[in-house]
Amino acid sequence: MTDNEQNITLGVLNAVHEDEHVTQRRIASDVGIALGLANAYLKRCAKKGLIKVQQIPANRYAYYLTPQGFAEKSRLTRDYLSQGFQFFRIARSQCRHIFMNCQQRGQTRLVLHGLTDLAEIAVLCAADFDIELVAIIDPATQLSDYSGIPVCAELEKAPDFDGLVITDLGNPQMAFDQIRKRIGKDKIHAPKILRISGLADGHQGEDMT
Repeated sequence: MTDNEQNITLGVLNAVHEDEHVTQRRIASDVGIALGLANAYLKRCAKKGLIKVQQIPANRYAYYLTPQGFAEKSRLTRDYLSQGFQFFRIARSQCRHIFMNCQQRGQTRLVLHGLTDLAEIAVLCAADFDIELVAIIDPATQLSDYSGIPVCAELEKAPDFDGLVITDLGNPQMAFDQIRKRIGKDKIHAPKILRISGLADGHQGEDMT
C-alpha cells in the first residue's frame, strides 16, 4: 500500500468511526477524493474486514468499524505520525493553536496525557503562553518528573486541572475514548495530527503554518 493509499484508508476509517451514518459523499468531501474512489475504498475496507456495512431504511447504509478496523486505524495513525521533521513542524504548530485556544477559554492549568515526543513538543510550546502544565499522565513510565512537571501513572493522581491535552502516540483514539467517560469531552484537546474522532468542536489544534 502506497503512502497515499494509506492516508485515504485512514481518512475513510476516521470518517466511519466518527459517524456510522456518514454518507459516501461526505467521506469523499472530508478525505478530498472523488465520490467513486470513496465508494471503492469503502468496498475495499469491507472486503478486508475493517468495516461492516448494514443497509438501513431509505436505501441508505450504516458503516461500523470492526475490531480489526480499529486496530488498522491505530496502526495507520502511528505510521502517519512517524515522519520526522514534518511531524515536528506540524505538531508544534497545532500545539500552539491548542494552547492559544485554552488560554482564551480560561483553561490555563493543563494536563498532558502521554509522555511522548509529542509531549516534549507541547512542553516547549507551553512556555510561550499563559499556561501551566500541572502534570503528565503516563502509566508506562517510571519517571516521576519531566522538565519540572510531575509525572503520574493515573489521572486521579494529578493536581486539579482545567483541561487535558492528549499527547499519546500509541493509541490516541483509545486514550480519548477512555478519558471522555471520566471527564467529558469538553475538557479534552488534541493536535489534529492524531486524527481523533469525536472531539468537541474547536478542540483539535489546527496547523497554524
